[in-house]
Formats: sequence, C-alpha cells, structure tokens
Amino acid sequence: MTDVIVVGGGPAGLGAALYTAKNGLETTVFDTDGTWMHKAHLFNYLGIESVDGTEFMERSREQVEGFGADLREEEVTAAKVTDDGFTVETDAGEYEADYLVLATGTDRSLAKELGCKLTDRAVVDVDVTMETSVENVYATGAMGRVEEWQAQIAAGDGVAAALNILSTEEGEKFHDFDTPEDAA
Repeated sequence: MTDVIVVGGGPAGLGAALYTAKNGLETTVFDTDGTWMHKAHLFNYLGIESVDGTEFMERSREQVEGFGADLREEEVTAAKVTDDGFTVETDAGEYEADYLVLATGTDRSLAKELGCKLTDRAVVDVDVTMETSVENVYATGAMGRVEEWQAQIAAGDGVAAALNILSTEEGEKFHDFDTPEDAA
C-alpha cells in the first residue's frame, strides 16, 4: 500500500509525484516512457532557455526520484476502486493506494474504467484541482483538456492535483512554499 499512485510519467505525472513525494507521501509512478516529450524541444518552458525533451524528462525523473518517489517502468493495464482506495494492475502485480493520479495523455481508458465522468467533448470532467467525479482520482494534462497540450500546463495540472491531495491529508489548505533557508 502506498499513499499515491501516479499513472504516467510525463510532465503532468512527474509534476504531481514531485510535490507528493517532496512533502512526505509515499508515491509510486508507473510509466512506459512513451511521453510525447521525446518528440519535443523546449524553448517555452519557464526558466529553461532550451532543452531537448528527452533530456528534460531525464532531469525530471532524477529530481522526482531524489525526493523519494518510486519510478517503475510498468504499464498499468487496469484500475479499480476498492473499499480502501484504489488498486492498479500491471504485468508485475497489483498495487494499492489511497489516491490515484492519471496522467496518460489522451488515453482516457483508465478514467473510463473507474467510472469518471466525461464532458460533452469526450475529455475527463475535472474541477480546478484536477479531481474527477470519482473521489480521490485526478486526471491531469491532456486527459482533461481538449487541445491545450503543453508541457508547462500539464505540469501545473499535476501540481494542482498534488496540492489538493496534500490539503486533504493535512485537513487544511496546503501551500508548498520553499525559502532560501530550505536550500541550506
């Protein structure tokens, strides 16, 4: 049993995992490294002048792992709601979590399998925190957007989901705000 399972390791999934792991939640990311980022070159990501998408993903994974997230190269083939949270299945086994963050790009099959509502435009219906109609299930990035598929937007969606999870865990609004003293 882990606190958070993230399905998908692009900017949205890693954005969520970074914040949950950094703030003490046991976080497991499942990814097959099929992200669109391998076809990208970033000139428009805040704070980055120019970086190849593959290099960006390598750095992002290292950062997320550095905060303690468990990154697994396994494809999630099924997901279900349980009495205690969620179970996801891969070829390697079953994994359980309290929260589930879906970051699978335009593949909405797991969201549909879980019973998440879709909009009339066939994207996952999410609120401002990226939570779906299924409590404690979040859909990030292209899953909940018709055409706004941009790395920085996706990462922000993942962070919004993570902050909502952290707020739920804390029982009050959670703010992840670091100061220079934190770097020491």
